[in-house]
Amino acid sequence: IVDRIDDNKDGYLTTEELKNWIKRVQKRYIYENVAKVWKDYDLNKDNKIAWEEYKQATYGYYLENPEEFEDATDQHNFKKMLPRDERRFKTADLDGDLAATREEFTAFLHPEEFEHMKNIVVLETLEDIDKNGDGFVDQDEYIADMFANEEGGPEPDWVITEREQFSDFRDLNKDGKMDKEEIQHWILPQDYDHALAEARHLVYESDVDKDQKLTKEEVLDNWNMFVGSQATNYGEDLTRNHDE
Repeated sequence: IVDRIDDNKDGYLTTEELKNWIKRVQKRYIYENVAKVWKDYDLNKDNKIAWEEYKQATYGYYLENPEEFEDATDQHNFKKMLPRDERRFKTADLDGDLAATREEFTAFLHPEEFEHMKNIVVLETLEDIDKNGDGFVDQDEYIADMFANEEGGPEPDWVITEREQFSDFRDLNKDGKMDKEEIQHWILPQDYDHALAEARHLVYESDVDKDQKLTKEEVLDNWNMFVGSQATNYGEDLTRNHDE
């Protein structure tokens, strides 16, 4: 893998080479994931997944046997998820024919990777966290999404820090709540590149002689850091056969 990440074959891995590799691995993971489930939904084998095919495969049993879903939580989940999936599907379906090509279905399953799906990602995040339904995320809703204070005791330090984060960095216009624009800035920051951040982290942690690049020895000496990294897709790349 080290040899394959080393694009210019100079025996060193740079931050840029690691960043490019991480992006390739992420993209491959996404397309493999879509390929894995494709046949489950493309029931008529026309190499497209119609909304009706997806709905039938995912919600068919519920739609045909609603009486079996009398549990309030189940009912609520299905009633909420079906229109949400339909809205997301229609946003991904760029030509509006209600049948997703491979690329459109990829955007449906992995909306965070596609520019035209960003509004959906923001909207779904808002809907998940906004418990009082006012169309905003206030500080308590933001905290409740990551911490449930069931004991009723004092909040841990990290929660207090998150409250400060909310006030200082999330609530940009200081009105006590996050609107859609502020939510987008939080979950899809324009100026943050996950792959670059991961690459910099790997170089920083493994670069013993601090020359800003990694030798194969430096990588192998810190192999456990790489096994847990997106660079090797959480170790998967170390065990699979490579035919690219």
